[in-house]
Amino acid sequence: MEQTPKKLSKKTLRKTWFAWQSWGQICYNYERMMGLGFAHAMSYVLEELYPNDKDKLAEGLTRELTYYNTENTFGSMIAGIVASLEEKKANDDSLSGDMINNLKAALMGPVAGIGDTITQSLVKVILLGIGIDMAKNGSALGPILFVVLFCAYALIVGHICFYSGYHLGQASVTSLLKGGKIARVTDSLGALGMMVLGALIPTTITVGTPLKFAVGQVKINIQSILNSIVPDLLPVLLFLGLFYLLRKGQKPVRLMGLIIVAAIVLSLTGILK
Repeated sequence: MEQTPKKLSKKTLRKTWFAWQSWGQICYNYERMMGLGFAHAMSYVLEELYPNDKDKLAEGLTRELTYYNTENTFGSMIAGIVASLEEKKANDDSLSGDMINNLKAALMGPVAGIGDTITQSLVKVILLGIGIDMAKNGSALGPILFVVLFCAYALIVGHICFYSGYHLGQASVTSLLKGGKIARVTDSLGALGMMVLGALIPTTITVGTPLKFAVGQVKINIQSILNSIVPDLLPVLLFLGLFYLLRKGQKPVRLMGLIIVAAIVLSLTGILK
């Protein structure tokens, strides 16, 4: 009698996607990075494929516990591809477990490049800018709006990527690796992200100077001179200075404390406002 091919249910796929999207980053560690989160998500797949075979289940969990690290939202595509490959392996044992691991390792870097560029450098920056601006104007909806919109973005994009990966299989992503497509997309979105970040500097960093001096009968405002050189020059200089210090290895908490002390001193002495 011919055996019925194993097929993942919609419920299991939904649980796998949601587990990865929600808890993929919850168990970060230096040995496996996101490996524990990925194995947790794949556990639903493996439990349905091998309900009565503890050895196969253990083998699958061990396979998915290897080192893994990518961007969580767009990385859902890899989780979908692996779910599809695990389903194929359950029906055809000739499919190598090493092939699955090698594919994960090959895809996690390029997909992270796209995801980090879009999610971290573009979407998150824009939504943070909107939320911070609303909060600065006294609206409590600022942080709430950021959380709601970013969660909606992550869930919607992650859902699309996961099911695209599952239905289209490994060809859905490996085709992007040909012809430098990923490099072109990443470079374009990176440039757009930098433009957005630059536009947010003068709206989120408010630094000015009230200093004035007189030349004869003429009073000169230093802030006006600075604005004539480069609009909002002081916020840009502050941003570049902090960026330089971060690149040099300074801790963010230390820099925050330095900013608070400097703001108090320079404000009380009338140098900055």
